[in-house]
Amino acid sequence: MKSAERSYKYYDFCMAAYVCILLCANLIGPAKVATINLPLLGQVDYVAGVLFFPISYFFGDVLTEVYGYGRDRRVVWAGFGALVFAAIMTTTIVALPGASWWHNQGAVETIFGSTPRIVAGSMTAFWCGSFVNSYALARMKILTNGRFLWMRAIGSTMCGELVDSVLFYTIAFYGTWEPAHLVAVTAAQYGFKVLWEVLATPLTYWIVGFLKRSEHEDYYDRDTNFTPFSLKN
Repeated sequence: MKSAERSYKYYDFCMAAYVCILLCANLIGPAKVATINLPLLGQVDYVAGVLFFPISYFFGDVLTEVYGYGRDRRVVWAGFGALVFAAIMTTTIVALPGASWWHNQGAVETIFGSTPRIVAGSMTAFWCGSFVNSYALARMKILTNGRFLWMRAIGSTMCGELVDSVLFYTIAFYGTWEPAHLVAVTAAQYGFKVLWEVLATPLTYWIVGFLKRSEHEDYYDRDTNFTPFSLKN
């Protein structure tokens, strides 16, 4: 049986977890800007979703490492479709007129209301960053002949998250934030995301090892068509 025709025990669960985390990070995370005091750096402000959004990149690394770029590509498209639906749903709900006795419209607008620029930035950044992350990991796996998982997990995240962070903040806030503030927030978000991946490296090894043993799969994308515009495995 060809690898592309195989079924897997945990692939669907990984896809469901990926989409769930992506939706929660994009719907709940941006609602709050938090702050932390760091040695040498002082007070650093960050969007709370940064604590959870990198988990989607973690799953992207795991999916590409075990199942290959093609199957991760399907998951990215599933996540993108979910984001589009969530954007349509939240826009519709916020715009609906509230009942005369209901007085929480302001809270709903604050939590779920997003400008078109922020929505466009979020979806564009996710789509581009996720594919860059998956492509970088798949190519690095071939170049290293499957060795140094830590290197490609962290390296691919550095590439993908850089694209994600720069695209999102540029599209969403360029021209409305001071350039220095824009650069500082982008750099802080990027640093948090990469640090998350570094700290998660032992978990990456454990989950990847478990899945490879359970699925009897360790995919190498030697003959893969890396176009993002496909749903083939």
